[in-house]
Amino acid sequence: MKLATLKDGTRDGQLAIVARDLKTAVLADGIAATLQRALDDWAFLAPQLDELSRQLNEGRARRSFDFDPQRCMAPLPRAYQWADGSAYVNHVELVRQARNAEMPAAFWEDPLMYQGGSDDFLGPCDDIVLRHEEWGLDFEAEVAVITGDVPMGATPDQAQQQIRLLTLVNDVSLRNLIPDELAKGFGFLQSKPATSFAPVALTPDELGAAWQDSKLHLPLRSAWNGKLVGQPHAGVDMVFNFAQLIAHLCKTRNARAGTIVGSGTVSNQDARKGYSCIAEQRCRETIADGKPSTPFMGFGDTIRIEMLDADGKSLFGAIEQRVCAAS
Repeated sequence: MKLATLKDGTRDGQLAIVARDLKTAVLADGIAATLQRALDDWAFLAPQLDELSRQLNEGRARRSFDFDPQRCMAPLPRAYQWADGSAYVNHVELVRQARNAEMPAAFWEDPLMYQGGSDDFLGPCDDIVLRHEEWGLDFEAEVAVITGDVPMGATPDQAQQQIRLLTLVNDVSLRNLIPDELAKGFGFLQSKPATSFAPVALTPDELGAAWQDSKLHLPLRSAWNGKLVGQPHAGVDMVFNFAQLIAHLCKTRNARAGTIVGSGTVSNQDARKGYSCIAEQRCRETIADGKPSTPFMGFGDTIRIEMLDADGKSLFGAIEQRVCAAS
C-alpha cells in the first residue's frame, strides 16, 4: 500500500491511502488519524489500511478524491528519530580523494551515520528557504526506510523484519558550513537544515522484485533546473543495506516505531550515471581538473527527485522544490 500525509493545519496532518497509480486517495481517519498512530499499532492497523488500499485500487473506496502532491506534508511530518547513513561508500571515497585525504579501511566495514533534526521536515513541494547563497546549498537524493520497533542489539535479519515503509529523501546540505563544523569534531548541525521527503511512503511489497536483500534495485533520478543530472542505480554499489544500517543504529539503543533511516547520497562508481548531489560532481571535477567548476544551488533554482518503476511509472511521486530567499 501507499501512504501519504495531507496538510490540515495541524503538526501531524491527516493520514491518507494513495492509489497505486498516484491518481486518487482516501482518508484513513476511520482507522488511524496519523501515520505515527498506524506505526505504533502496526500489527492491528496495517491489515485494515491494506483493505482500504485494496478498495481504493479497485475503485470501490467511498469518499475517494484526486490525489494532489501539493497538499502533502512529509509522510511523517516529524519523527522520533532521523538517522542518515552513508551506504554508498563510493561517494565518501570521492570526497576524500578530492581532499587528498586517506580513505580509512574501516569505512568499508562499518557504516558512517549521523543524527539529523527530525522535528521539522519539509513536504515534497515545500520551498527550500535559504538565508545566504554563499552557504553553498546542495541537494542530496536518497532512499529511506521507516521502521517499527527495533530492539537494541538487533541483528540485520531482525532489523529487516521491522522495515515498514520506504520513501525518497532530499537531504539538504549547506556545503560551505560543513568544514568548520566537522573541524570541531562534533558532527553536523547548522549545515543540515530541514530534510525533504517524497509525497508517498510505500510498503516493500509494492516494489515486487525491485526490493531484494534490503536494497531498492531501481535508478534514482535527479533533475536540477529541469536538466537530468543523475540517475544512479540505488541497488548498485550500496555497500551497507538497510538492514545493516538499522542494526548499526541499534548497536547501543532501541529504535522506536517511526524511526527513519536514510541511505545517504545514492552514488555509483560509473560516472556516466551522473550525480545525486552537486558535491560529488565538484569532487570529480577537482580530481580531474584541480578545482570544481559546477556551482551550488542559488535562489530560484529547482530540484526534482523521483524514482520510476520498470514500466516508467512514478513510485513515490516526485520531490519538486524551489530555492527561495528567507524573508
